[in-house]
Amino acid sequence: MFPTSSSDVLIRKLQTISDLREADIGVLKGIPIQEKEYLANHDLVREGDRPVYSFIVLDGLVGSTKHTGEGKRQITSFFVAGDIPDLHGLHLSVMDCNFSTLTPARIGFMRHDTLRAVCDQHPRIATAFWRSTLIDAAIYREWVINVGRREAYTRMAHILCELIFRLRSMGRIEDHVADIPITQAALGDALGLSTVHVNRMLQELRRRGLIATSGSKVHALDWAGLTHAGDFDTTYLHQRNPAD
Repeated sequence: MFPTSSSDVLIRKLQTISDLREADIGVLKGIPIQEKEYLANHDLVREGDRPVYSFIVLDGLVGSTKHTGEGKRQITSFFVAGDIPDLHGLHLSVMDCNFSTLTPARIGFMRHDTLRAVCDQHPRIATAFWRSTLIDAAIYREWVINVGRREAYTRMAHILCELIFRLRSMGRIEDHVADIPITQAALGDALGLSTVHVNRMLQELRRRGLIATSGSKVHALDWAGLTHAGDFDTTYLHQRNPAD
């Protein structure tokens, strides 16, 4: 059973990447989290904003995005349940990218002054939050090599592996069947591919028996084969007890 309350989602996330004690869990449960629900394609934070809240993804999928001067969009990372995409806003007063919902999403907002007070008084929690932002940076680095150096087929396999692995670590899926209701256009913006090329790569993964798809559901039929095809190594995700 995956966690659904906002505090349980936060705790589950931090426990996957850091060692928390019972006292820390009690403190985290006391952090006020204001929940809101959004449709897909809603800007939660815009470049240039000066937010006084950081948000946690409770359900759904969020993307960080940048736009060229010509208006072309690049998705620079996906964020799943438990992730706190703009936690760095605690120390960087101006946002340098957009954060938008890619699917319908439930989002929880935590005040910066509350988070700062918690971090000042509870070093292990501060370390867990710091570790979370470091892992976000590691994911960005992996995405740079994925888009910049891997072939289209490998890129697609890699991003599917990453999403499935991260959703499993949060208890959101069992085995290797994930509901990933994002458009092929969004996948293309994340991978630097056209929608036609995205469709072809998905077809090729299906043809080779690595995945099966039904609507928005993706089933990794051959997990070992998919990770090999995607050049996927979980080291950069820095999980305490990584799922296979």
